[in-house]
Amino acid sequence: MQQYFSQNRGKRHVSVLHGLGGAGKTQAALKFVDENSDLFSSIFFIDASTPGTLDLSLRKLASAKRAGSTTQDALHWMVSQRSEWLILFNNADDPSINLQQFFPRCRHGNILITTRNFQLRIHAPDSHYMLSDMEEADAVALLLRSSANEPTTENQVEARRVVQVLHCFPLAVVQAGAFISKTGTLEGYLDLYMENKAHLLRERSTQTHDDYAWTVYTTWKISFDRLRPAASRLLQVSSFFHHGSIDKKIFSNGVHYDYTVFGELGPTTEDLQDARAFLAYFMTPSGMWNELAFLESTAELQSYSLIEMDHRGESYSIHPLVHSWTRESVANVQIQEEALAVFGMCIPVGNHLDDHQLRIKLLPHVDALLAQRREMEPYLLPMYGNICLKGGRAAMAAELFGRVRINARQLLGEEHPGTLWAMMNLASSYSDLGQSKEAAELEASVLEKRKRLLGEEHPDTLGAMANLASSYSDLGQPKEAAELKTSVLEKRKRLLGEEHPDTLGAMANLACSYSALGQSKEAAELQTSVLEKMKQLLGEEHPDTLRAMANLASSYSDLGQFKEAAELEASVLEKRKRLLGEEHPDTLGAMVNLASSYSDLGQFKEAAELETSVLEKRKQLLGEEHPGTLRAMANLACSYSDLGRSKEAAELQASVLEKQKQLLGEEHPDTLGAMANLACSYSDLGQSKEAAELRASVLEKQKRLLGEEHPDTLLAMANLACSYSALGHSKEAAELRTSVLEKRKRLLGEEHPDTLQAMANLACSYSALGQSKEAAELQASVLEKQKRLLGEEHPATLLAMANLACSYSDLGQSKEAAELRASVLEKREQLLGEDHPATLLAMANLACSYSDLGQSKEAAELEASVLEKREQLLGEDHPDTLLAMANLACSYSALGQSKEAAELETSVLEKRKRLLGEEHPDTLGAMANLASSYSALSRSKEAAELEASVLEKRKRLLGEEHPDTLGATANLASSYSDLSRSKEAAELEASVLGKRKRLLGEEHPDTLGATANLASSYSDLGQSEEAAELRASILKKQKRLLREEHPDTLGAMANLASSYSDLG
Repeated sequence: MQQYFSQNRGKRHVSVLHGLGGAGKTQAALKFVDENSDLFSSIFFIDASTPGTLDLSLRKLASAKRAGSTTQDALHWMVSQRSEWLILFNNADDPSINLQQFFPRCRHGNILITTRNFQLRIHAPDSHYMLSDMEEADAVALLLRSSANEPTTENQVEARRVVQVLHCFPLAVVQAGAFISKTGTLEGYLDLYMENKAHLLRERSTQTHDDYAWTVYTTWKISFDRLRPAASRLLQVSSFFHHGSIDKKIFSNGVHYDYTVFGELGPTTEDLQDARAFLAYFMTPSGMWNELAFLESTAELQSYSLIEMDHRGESYSIHPLVHSWTRESVANVQIQEEALAVFGMCIPVGNHLDDHQLRIKLLPHVDALLAQRREMEPYLLPMYGNICLKGGRAAMAAELFGRVRINARQLLGEEHPGTLWAMMNLASSYSDLGQSKEAAELEASVLEKRKRLLGEEHPDTLGAMANLASSYSDLGQPKEAAELKTSVLEKRKRLLGEEHPDTLGAMANLACSYSALGQSKEAAELQTSVLEKMKQLLGEEHPDTLRAMANLASSYSDLGQFKEAAELEASVLEKRKRLLGEEHPDTLGAMVNLASSYSDLGQFKEAAELETSVLEKRKQLLGEEHPGTLRAMANLACSYSDLGRSKEAAELQASVLEKQKQLLGEEHPDTLGAMANLACSYSDLGQSKEAAELRASVLEKQKRLLGEEHPDTLLAMANLACSYSALGHSKEAAELRTSVLEKRKRLLGEEHPDTLQAMANLACSYSALGQSKEAAELQASVLEKQKRLLGEEHPATLLAMANLACSYSDLGQSKEAAELRASVLEKREQLLGEDHPATLLAMANLACSYSDLGQSKEAAELEASVLEKREQLLGEDHPDTLLAMANLACSYSALGQSKEAAELETSVLEKRKRLLGEEHPDTLGAMANLASSYSALSRSKEAAELEASVLEKRKRLLGEEHPDTLGATANLASSYSDLSRSKEAAELEASVLGKRKRLLGEEHPDTLGATANLASSYSDLGQSEEAAELRASILKKQKRLLREEHPDTLGAMANLASSYSDLG
């Protein structure tokens, strides 16, 4: 304001301060005048609260200036004064007063108005300000000052708690200060306030820091008493809703309420008599919505600043203190009943875009109403159950529909359609709560009754069959689900025809079961048929057509046709944005699907950008704790993991888990999914123990809740096996994986994708246990099946080829491994492109085979190419980029370029320390690699120091017997040998050998490696006979286990020959 009044001196200035009574308008105006008195030649204070006070103030002014004795005399005198006078019209609240007739009729002078009537802004288009709540720091200072308390840290903390509850409303803060100064209970005021809110906000102390005459509640009561009946009743009814975003449709929808929606379970005209009487204020004589009458009431409320309209005029908000005052002081139980009924009448039951958007807007009001009143008339229960079910409030929906079912049974009987409808909605609530067993039991009961009462082919019977099939899917019974869905489809085809929407819906449902059964090709064929018919019948842009496109894209993904999936999803997204808008739930769903395809295509950055956008929109539209918002957070966390941002991923997953526990409980499927996701992030962070603990907890709950053979239970077992492997518990991992494989074979069949994945996982455990032959046999079996079922070029087939190549490497069949890896690389380049992460992984794997074949130059060239591309695509600090640097360093070592290798490994170590921490497994791996290069550079002392550090950390973090700890022990022994500390080396190697024999068995490759290392130390110590005995034992085992031509066998022969030479 200071700037406004300082400009264009000599011209007329008018400024308006408007806001709720008690917001501090007068105080703000007086402070402005006091601080800027030099701007004005004279200042006149006019009480504008009533016509009488206006007239009296101006007559006094005229008398004081000897200009006459009337209001007009005062105004004429001011016109004659060519100076910078200021008139302060204070408390110009009465809308019936035309304030402009009290303005001096001239073009100079200054006018400042304080008012509750926001419409007075018309007089000051360039300078009007709304006063409401204070800044928190200012409110704290005001409370401490008005309560005569020192601003100590302790007092500021307590004061902050008080002003937050008072919403930093100025007059409420002043009143609280006055009460506290009288009683001296700053610490205890909050408890007193919560128990005696109405009394304290009416209370006025005899001693205050100013001369303001009203209390918080009395100042609003004065405004309330001036309201006409319609506006008064509207404010009272609204006080039982949430204080923010009270939508006009709450009332307009109620005017047009359809009494047939809930049938005999819904309200009668007599039930809604009082609600209709209230809504009559906003109805025409013919019973239609009267927009003008509603706007007149909201304008009246706004004229006293009792509400604040949004900029579009579609909804309004009430200050939280006014909201609670109205509910507690001028409303009553009868009005609460009206509010419950009026709100119930507005709830949309359809599935149009407008219906969905309104339900989302209404949810805060549902929460507010149900928090105040859980008990309600039976006819209201279906209304509130409906919005809770469709709005993600599954627990409340289950409670409400449970009561609807009880009422329906008593009123209508067990088998009445209304009772069965209530049961179906209760079952849907159970499904949303993850209580699939309870849902299936209810749906089976409904299906049995509908079959008996309506017949096998009635549409309601088929609907019940479809719902039961959905619960079977949730229970991990895809076969039973598919059988029911097939029956539904056959009947709908016969009764309704091939092209009826319900028939096409049944086809789409059956396709989902085919996908769950691993029959991706059959699913895609069905989805293609559905899409073709939808296009013909409904058009290219109908919501059902777009849903069919999205379903087909999902089948393309299952078939490994990621590019085709992404093209379809991009088309769906473009159409939904154009037709539904950027923020429609289906548009956001399309964004999620496209992000998933981007991830499949290795476009992790683009996926993360889409998921970030989805998360931001869902937070705005649904709130921070809606299931859809939490799913978006989990999806973004997965993209963070793909981008190597493991810490951020873990933070997001931890946040999701915390919210799921609070909202859904510890054992809800979504909560358990969040635990599993967080465990994955822990694994990425090298926190294998924490990951295993979470996964063990998930598995225990899944077994108890879903049973030993549910797909989710088996997935939890597989995940725990991964953690066991990371912890070096290879035997336990193999036992779990064997159990998973046996169950999946029996439940899903030998050729289901999940069964084949279990075979591949068990093969990995066999490799870790040194059973390379058995691993290769399993991997070969997986590859044969994948080729036959999915084709030579499916991603799962190529992965099986890569896995078999690893087993060939373990068996010393380096040539065969290289041929397989070259084939994988060629196909991935053709299908995914040269820069896809899977292609780069294939290049890295082929480089490993080149190293095994002694083609170190070719290996280094490939690894250099991988490194260059990963730096460009993923960034210099991505885990995969650092792995490529480490691999290239290994090739440099093989080429004798130890200095270059050490430089790369130093860089890797520095980055991993900074990004992952000093004790992450990958950091320790980098330290070990650098130590190896130090050894090659004859820097044996530095190598030993690094290896000793690695060993100490691994012992502490992983335990004395973890494979990585034993590897570190062997590495330190090697450095001791280089330092001619052969005795210490032999002691370490003997310890490693003893542990590996006990943990892995006498014939495990790692045990044989430890035996060879000990033999070398014996040679260094001159114990040639002991060395020869050990080496002869190794050779015998290698011949039997690997074959005569295996590189390890040939190496053992050479070592034994050396011992024989030492013995002469």
